[in-house]
Amino acid sequence: MKKLLFILLTLSIVLSCKNSDKKNTETVEIKEPTGIENMAYKWSEMAITATANDTDKFKPRPTITSRYLALIFTSVFDAWSRYDEKATPVYLNGVERRPSEEQTLKNKEIAISYAAYRTMNEYYYSDKALFTDYMKELGLDPTNESLDPTTPEGIGNLAAKAVIEARKKDGSNQYGDEEGSDGTPYFDYTGYKPVNDVENNVDPNRWQPKYFSDGQGGRFAPQCLTPYWNKVTPISLKSGDQFRPGPPPMIGSKQLEEEVKEVIELQAKLTDKEKALVEFMRDGPQSVQQAGHWLKFAQDVSRRDNHTLDQDVKMFFLNQVVAMDAFIASWDSKMYYDFARPFALVHKYYDEQKIKAWGGPGKGIVDMDGNQWRPYSPDTFLCPPFPSYTSGHSTISGGCAEALKLWTGSDEFGESVELIPGALTEPDNLGEKVVLEFPTFTETAEMAGQSRVLGGYHIQADNVAGLKLGRDVAHETFKFYKKHVGEE
Repeated sequence: MKKLLFILLTLSIVLSCKNSDKKNTETVEIKEPTGIENMAYKWSEMAITATANDTDKFKPRPTITSRYLALIFTSVFDAWSRYDEKATPVYLNGVERRPSEEQTLKNKEIAISYAAYRTMNEYYYSDKALFTDYMKELGLDPTNESLDPTTPEGIGNLAAKAVIEARKKDGSNQYGDEEGSDGTPYFDYTGYKPVNDVENNVDPNRWQPKYFSDGQGGRFAPQCLTPYWNKVTPISLKSGDQFRPGPPPMIGSKQLEEEVKEVIELQAKLTDKEKALVEFMRDGPQSVQQAGHWLKFAQDVSRRDNHTLDQDVKMFFLNQVVAMDAFIASWDSKMYYDFARPFALVHKYYDEQKIKAWGGPGKGIVDMDGNQWRPYSPDTFLCPPFPSYTSGHSTISGGCAEALKLWTGSDEFGESVELIPGALTEPDNLGEKVVLEFPTFTETAEMAGQSRVLGGYHIQADNVAGLKLGRDVAHETFKFYKKHVGEE
């Protein structure tokens, strides 16, 4: 009997050990969430939604939203850095790196969530209820305002606080308190006034405002968008003029004459695929502007490569700092040269000459006097309301594409999109569905830049200089990035 009991006891111990080993194996095999399931990606989705909502409420303001997105992802990076072995924060000072046993996925998720939540509340303040509900959905307490630097909640809150405080007097005039301001957020405190008014073009080399339709039978001429943005302090650049390009071609030059002619000829021959490209890169209703557009492209990379939280925190940080600093660099060039757009240049060069051009929604290509030419764009947003050189789309696209190439170590992209040509410009004259292919990051940037020439918003010089400027910014930001992730 004793022998039987001994055998049963021994068997029980063996089975218990095997079950224990199986549980340990199962624990090891639990995989970290990747792609759309990782917490950094989830907050990038919330940032995209908030940017689209901001555009609906405040109209397109690509410079401002680029700053919001960069600061949100910088605060996320700073919070995450305290749970990484090597990374150092940008703005979060005086908070020690947590010990290795605390560098867990759970702590990272909590820290970056509080950082994202607090910065989004600050910058996309009209969507606070949306962010609060999302925190609750994640099982986190949105009322937890702890600044304890030993907890993930405290570190996340501190990271957001550090970014917000550091950027309060960065030249963006977010609070309307810059000297020369009237107290209105984002008021132009520099007092910029265009040389040309909407009726009189006294210097055709310089930017001229244009009338838009108000959608109700009237018209208005938008003021220049954030003409002071060249004064905003960059995150990674030494200054906005660090890579300022040489001047654009001026009236009287053979180059400008040929490039204005190119704009007319390209528009007169727009194919359905080209129309779709113009509209896709213009980023119509529910627009997230250029910074958000390239955040979407970065999300494509995350899904493609099944990124972890760590990977997305780092990639989104690099991607959006490049976008913000590229906007500052582009605006430095825009406001320094104050250069004309094709809208006015075509009118100057072709005035009463007969040309073939797009006549407006539903009119197709018609014969017209050159002084009636207009971009391939809806009446309510005929042309971006600020000087042209360099192209913002080209600068931001050149920069963000180069950054993704540097980050992934490859130029391969491999995305595509199906579109209905005309949907965002002439909905009563739709083309057949087309597919736009984006095989590489470089080609995607070049397609974005060329789309602005095809649409009639820029001459080729704006595009070429913009692409180069963006790439220069990306390489400088990548050095800054490598320093902060601890790779230098």
